[in-house]
Amino acid sequence: MKEKKCIKLSVVVPIFNEEETIPELVERITKAVESISTLYELIFVNDGSKDSSLQLLKTLHKSNARIKYINFSRNFGHQIAVTAGLDFAEGEKIVIIDGDLQDPPELIPEMYNKSKNGFDVVYAKRVSRKGESFFKKITATLFYRILSSITSIDIPLDTGDFRLIDRKVVNQLKQMSEKNKFLRGQIAWLGFNQTYVTFQRDERKHGSTGYPFRKMLQFALDGITSFSDVPLRIVRNVGFIVSTFAFIVILYAVFSHFVLKQTITGWSSLIISSMFIGGIQLFAIGIIGEYISRININLLNRPLCIIDESNVESELA
Repeated sequence: MKEKKCIKLSVVVPIFNEEETIPELVERITKAVESISTLYELIFVNDGSKDSSLQLLKTLHKSNARIKYINFSRNFGHQIAVTAGLDFAEGEKIVIIDGDLQDPPELIPEMYNKSKNGFDVVYAKRVSRKGESFFKKITATLFYRILSSITSIDIPLDTGDFRLIDRKVVNQLKQMSEKNKFLRGQIAWLGFNQTYVTFQRDERKHGSTGYPFRKMLQFALDGITSFSDVPLRIVRNVGFIVSTFAFIVILYAVFSHFVLKQTITGWSSLIISSMFIGGIQLFAIGIIGEYISRININLLNRPLCIIDESNVESELA
């Protein structure tokens, strides 16, 4: 029986409606990784694409057996797609890169060379973001800095999921069973020796982003609730402050009525204060609900994704 060759490098690429990008993406990734080793694999995770992405990947596989694909039964989300790819990857080193070519595959050899200096994680840090709106840039900047300030772990600023990680990092990630994935936070939480390379992020060449504001907001909530309990403490502190203020107002009202003989009246002030307190209560319930929702999702213990078809063996539970 022929011994199976050891794979030096795996590249995990989540795909969502990228049929126009895939040919150039495969060509550039292949050129980059072949400058490192011929013992590589490219794992494309088709996250419920509605275009011809899957058919194109199947065609490319016929000409290059190193191209592998995983096809989801529906769209499960970017982080789940990356997680599935990591579960399939067999390489000693694994690269995570998006399928829209905003992250340059040509950076992979530099990341690989840095990893040989004893680094287990080499992430790509953006120095500029071309083709993105001012709103997206400013919200992304605020999110990462807020997250950094409210968590006890050092999550790198201005980075995405584009990075190279060692096999031992992947092995640890597989033991982190939470359903609401925030991989860049999980990798930072694990520790290990980490460094970075810098690059200028290109604008998207084809199609539209798969991350509209709704998904960006959900992603931000996943990051905050997964790695910080500061929102819960804020709710507690605000509740204490409002309760203290309300108690003081009650004491003043009693004092005014019985001592000063001046009864406090005012329909407007009553309605405003009721709405104010009610708004704070709803806000607090909403934050608590986000944490409870994540507990419920993990207790249900449904599979992260459903794989419709694949040309590689799965390690997913």
